[in-house]
Amino acid sequence: MKKIYNKILSIAGNVITVKAEDVAYEELAEITTRRGRSLAQVIKIEDDIVSLQVFAGSRGIATNDEVRFLGHPMQVSFSDTMLGRIFNGSGVPRDGGPSIADEVIPIAGPSVNPAKRIIPKRMIRTNIPMIDVFNSLVASQKLPIFSVSGEPYNELLARIAMQAEVDMIILGGIGLKFDQYMYFKNVLEDGGALSRSIFFIHTASEPIVEGLMVPDLALAVAEKFAMAGREVLVLLTDMTNFSDALKEIAITMEQVPSNRGYPGDLYSQLASRYEKAVDFEGAGAITVLAVTTMPGDDVTHPVPDNTGYITEGQFYLRNGRIEPFGSLSRLKQQVNSDTREDHRAIMDGMIQLYAQYQESEEKRAMGFRMSGWDNKLLKYGKLFEGQMMDLSVNIPLEEALDRGWEILAECFEPGETGLRSELVKAFWPAERQETTEGKPAPKTEQGEAAPSEKEGGRKGDAGEKKKEKKTKKKK
Repeated sequence: MKKIYNKILSIAGNVITVKAEDVAYEELAEITTRRGRSLAQVIKIEDDIVSLQVFAGSRGIATNDEVRFLGHPMQVSFSDTMLGRIFNGSGVPRDGGPSIADEVIPIAGPSVNPAKRIIPKRMIRTNIPMIDVFNSLVASQKLPIFSVSGEPYNELLARIAMQAEVDMIILGGIGLKFDQYMYFKNVLEDGGALSRSIFFIHTASEPIVEGLMVPDLALAVAEKFAMAGREVLVLLTDMTNFSDALKEIAITMEQVPSNRGYPGDLYSQLASRYEKAVDFEGAGAITVLAVTTMPGDDVTHPVPDNTGYITEGQFYLRNGRIEPFGSLSRLKQQVNSDTREDHRAIMDGMIQLYAQYQESEEKRAMGFRMSGWDNKLLKYGKLFEGQMMDLSVNIPLEEALDRGWEILAECFEPGETGLRSELVKAFWPAERQETTEGKPAPKTEQGEAAPSEKEGGRKGDAGEKKKEKKTKKKK
């Protein structure tokens, strides 16, 4: 039986210190105050001095309040009845529904042994051309969305949640504004996707400590569903808020700061969450897509900098679009050879031409004279941005590939695209192919090629005039 301690040595921020024995790291404790009960977690042990972070914050805690250690780490309930439900950063329902206590599982466990993982080989379709065509999302992949504040990254996540071809969605919100939380809820509810989703939401008005638990809660539940054969997509927003919470706790604990005040174990803390992405043999998969906001659009900031060494690429969100040059899915080669034979050619060819368009745009902005080729590139770039890069475009992969061919045909001759002739012959739009390549002229009964209507008219008129002159001379 665990002892009850009623002497709190110190209170600093959301961290309290007690003198206790037989306590384990990350063990949970229950604090009883005049305002009720609150959970806390052991974050530091020095001999018999134990430091705990209080989930609900330390406001209202007195030094003579009771602290009872529970003998186990943080746990979360797991059940199919969680689908369609919304929980807070402590795993408590925040949607007014009943508590779930079917099966209790620990959180923040070890990640799967890399030797036991399957090579990713299944594409997750999102109906977003800049993802499906140019940087395909692969099951069990871990990808961040690098963005600055003000970009529609939450709107992008909500759309992916609506359209991704997966069995279920688990959304982890860290430090969300209330209207952002309601946006996710309303969009998924209106689109009929809430029934296959689970929310773990921590809002900015709630104790920052609860935000630290959100990724672990989401990933622990995702792991259980994946082991049961489900394809799970975990969406996290925002991992910079998570890192800031780590920094705040580290400062309170008077740890020696590292780069820009973040704790020295920031890389390990991020990696332990991202490495939960896995494809289980004979079961399902966990795919992690997480937003990382970059203060001042600085990719060398500690959070995006460390994240880039962990993940398998990234999406750059700038000016309301997924930037084609900064974005990269390192696993796309695993799947885009099995979609359609022209997928890789369109992916490479259109990006190369878009790079040339940007060079022509720079020349035009500096007042250089535009050549015919530059004008073609300028036309192509505007069409590419409006019909492919715009995040409002919502079409399947095959239709996006066909649209790519249509854009190319509208701006270039087949030989100017740099694409293989066999692909041009197979996929170039028919009406464009007729005008650029031409059809063999129809033959007359004598086997001679018939002239065109214009040429025929002109030649016929000339012939009649010659005949008239000859008859007049004879007369």
